[in-house]
Amino acid sequence: MNLLLLEPGEIRNGQALIGGPRALHLLRVLQVRPGSVVRLGLVGDRQGKGEVLQVGEAEVRLQVTLGGPLPAPPLVELILALPRPIMLQRILKQGTVLGLRRLHLLRSQRVEKSYFASPVLAPEKSRALILEGMEQAMDTWMPEVHIHRQFRPFVEDVLPQLPGRGIIAHPQAKLQLADVFIPPSANCPLLLAIGPEGGWNDYEVNAFASRGFSPFSMGSRILHVDTAVVALMAQLDLLVQLRAKR
Repeated sequence: MNLLLLEPGEIRNGQALIGGPRALHLLRVLQVRPGSVVRLGLVGDRQGKGEVLQVGEAEVRLQVTLGGPLPAPPLVELILALPRPIMLQRILKQGTVLGLRRLHLLRSQRVEKSYFASPVLAPEKSRALILEGMEQAMDTWMPEVHIHRQFRPFVEDVLPQLPGRGIIAHPQAKLQLADVFIPPSANCPLLLAIGPEGGWNDYEVNAFASRGFSPFSMGSRILHVDTAVVALMAQLDLLVQLRAKR
């Protein structure tokens, strides 16, 4: 836990009483005592510090001070064909660590219907995984998760309403990531579409392309979806940093 995250309702009169696994981490790992100071943040709000006022066997009372700017929205919005549950767990956490603005999970032809019954999609489970990623990355921005059970309504009704420029990973594309990359901004994020293990079919690729998405290839090696998400988001972050130095 690199950042102690608090929910808005936990702060009262400038103080927060922490229990459960977070308190145990503070007590057993960080070994806090009255007077200790820990880094904390309010979900969806600012970061700051917490001074330990009292400790108990399984709870810690903090004096909370928040300051600085509000969290900046990440620059990448991920459109992902719903993967297997075990992969989705990794993506929810690692995608958040790498800076995920929003996540759209959708049905494509090669996505099994049973994936939509996964417990990982339950709001409390997905939120817990995202919070772990936020703690790791020391960020208070919580990405939204949207589930789309039909492909066509998504590309026809939802996709045109999303601000930003789109790119779509496709093994048969002739261009590489650097060829289609345009630096994103807070008002114009990058929409990254990644398909299922078997890839997008021709209709799906054409549907994205007809709405302005640029296809690109990751090379000759075919990656698992969770690996592809991490690899592409890391590459995009590097490209953003390199462009910023020019």
